[in-house]
Amino acid sequence: MPILTTDMLEVIQRALLSFVATVNEDGTPNLSPKASLIARDDALFFADIASPQTIENLRRNPAISINVVDVFTRRGYRFNGMARILPTADPERTYVAEWVRRTNGSDYPVNHVVRIDVREALSLLSPAYRFGVGASQEALREVYMAKYGVRKQD
Repeated sequence: MPILTTDMLEVIQRALLSFVATVNEDGTPNLSPKASLIARDDALFFADIASPQTIENLRRNPAISINVVDVFTRRGYRFNGMARILPTADPERTYVAEWVRRTNGSDYPVNHVVRIDVREALSLLSPAYRFGVGASQEALREVYMAKYGVRKQD
């Protein structure tokens, strides 16, 4: 049974940035922003564009946690799982690298591509849903788009 739901896929696609947590050699956390997170075939992938510490950590310890939040609706997901750095000839690596280049331009380096086999997906929800009067996804989207100075496109 797939772990990634339609809603999770939509949040991943809408999110401008996600955060990947790995473990440094001394046991301290390493948090790295990613704008290249995509989902495919019930797995998550991101490109290493400039994250040598993340890659070093994953070579030593493949445990990974990723937070993806839609900043406007104040909701998202935490994905926990095991990461694998894909070999150069892997078709999934090629797919992600091509996506990064189509999205960002051909000058973006794709040093590595990481595949995450998700073992757990947990919902992240702002306290605004619990404590805000009349808080709904639509209402929070309007509030935070205005707060961040984003205008709706017609």
